[in-house]
Amino acid sequence: MNMQVARNTVVTLDYSVTDLDGELVDPGQDPLIYLHGGYDDIFPLIEEAVHGKSIGESVTVRMQPDDAFGEYDADLVQLEPRSQFPDELHVGMQFEGIAEGADEDDEEDVVIYRVTEITDDKVLLDGNHPLAGMALIFTCTVTDIRPATPEEIRHGHSHEADEEDED
Repeated sequence: MNMQVARNTVVTLDYSVTDLDGELVDPGQDPLIYLHGGYDDIFPLIEEAVHGKSIGESVTVRMQPDDAFGEYDADLVQLEPRSQFPDELHVGMQFEGIAEGADEDDEEDVVIYRVTEITDDKVLLDGNHPLAGMALIFTCTVTDIRPATPEEIRHGHSHEADEEDED
């Protein structure tokens, strides 16, 4: 049976992401598994490109920052006192925070800050996604398609990644 990518199918993609110069920014070591059909489980441009494809078919999608991880936002870079952080601190560590001026009760305003620099008394945090501000080329091949389970459809995402049952 030649199944095609359609709403409420779980799709597996082998992928890689490069910048416009062809530099690899994500080698896609693990396949990308997502629930297809407007569940925001994957970037809409990619979902659109993959729609109707069959196993073995490939697509290449050029994405501007707005289509991918957004524009680089200088407001998301913060300098904080070193004393506010645990002793064990290294560049690349991540902390959850609230965007400045955001409503603390709004989950949308939670930002993951990455430590980008540490001095004796200051820590530089960057809340931008590492690929923010970059135009990207996403290349993928459909390697598997299966019907989504009713539970996956209800939850709005594939359960492939979180093997444990949440019942």
